[in-house]
Amino acid sequence: MGKLSISIQNRTYRLTCGDGEEQRLAELAEHVRGKAEQLTAEYGRIADDHLMLMSAILIADELWDEREKAALPAKPPADPPAPASPSKPMASPKRKSDTDGETAA
Repeated sequence: MGKLSISIQNRTYRLTCGDGEEQRLAELAEHVRGKAEQLTAEYGRIADDHLMLMSAILIADELWDEREKAALPAKPPADPPAPASPSKPMASPKRKSDTDGETAA
């Protein structure tokens, strides 16, 4: 079992993880530490529990933004180019007067 210690706001947290997951856990912990430092820089000293809650909310907000982006449909394709003019005129559809009394289907 992997073990890792991280420090946030001069407090050390000991964490455990599966073998081989230490690097990933360290990267995640660094992201949390970055959010905590961002909040501390903006608001000054914050109680640890409040700081962790605010950090979690910021990270959840990032996750929601990414989920919303992923759920958006792809951009519709651009209008197809207009077809080239035919070399000879196209026949127009028959009108009732052109059919010698035949009814259109």
